[in-house]
Amino acid sequence: MVYVRLRKKVTARPGQILRLSDVAQVIVDDPYAAVREIPVFEPDFKDGNLAVLDLIDVVRRIRSAFPGLDVRSIGPAQVIIELQTVRITPRLWWVAGVWLLLFVGSALAIMNFHTDVSMREVHERIYYLMTGQRVHEPLVLQIPYSLGIGIGMIVFFNHLFKRRLNDEPSPLELEMYLYQENLDQYIIEHEKQKERTQS
Repeated sequence: MVYVRLRKKVTARPGQILRLSDVAQVIVDDPYAAVREIPVFEPDFKDGNLAVLDLIDVVRRIRSAFPGLDVRSIGPAQVIIELQTVRITPRLWWVAGVWLLLFVGSALAIMNFHTDVSMREVHERIYYLMTGQRVHEPLVLQIPYSLGIGIGMIVFFNHLFKRRLNDEPSPLELEMYLYQENLDQYIIEHEKQKERTQS
């Protein structure tokens, strides 16, 4: 008996023949250890840099190499295979330009929000209610408020530069995880649809 659990996603080099151990976790007794080395997929990235390998194809390959072997599947029914591409390091001017754009955009968004809700007048009114004095710039409220915005962003995103504050994922990490899950599901469904139209 062999237990097979397909991985969610694997990367492959162009021309690489993927073996069962490359695309799945395999539990098998020693006499059948060679099952791990069965070639199950040779990526042909004609339509792009992604391909999907279905569990049925994996079981078919195992059964043809070892006809009497009982194959049990655990976990996902497909594995996404991604072509490994050369990563290009971004140029310094490009990173600086994107950083400047994001910095100015977020600063303008915060300032426009504060203008929309009349934050200056609110601070002046709170200062008047607390002290009985009318002040045009109540810095005793505005400075802690401004620092609080920055500290609140650090706590919300759970990062201070590269250092994490705790082990909890940040809301941004959760959204990226959900986005990746939806993207993987779309790729699987899209590849199935392509296979149906081709056959």
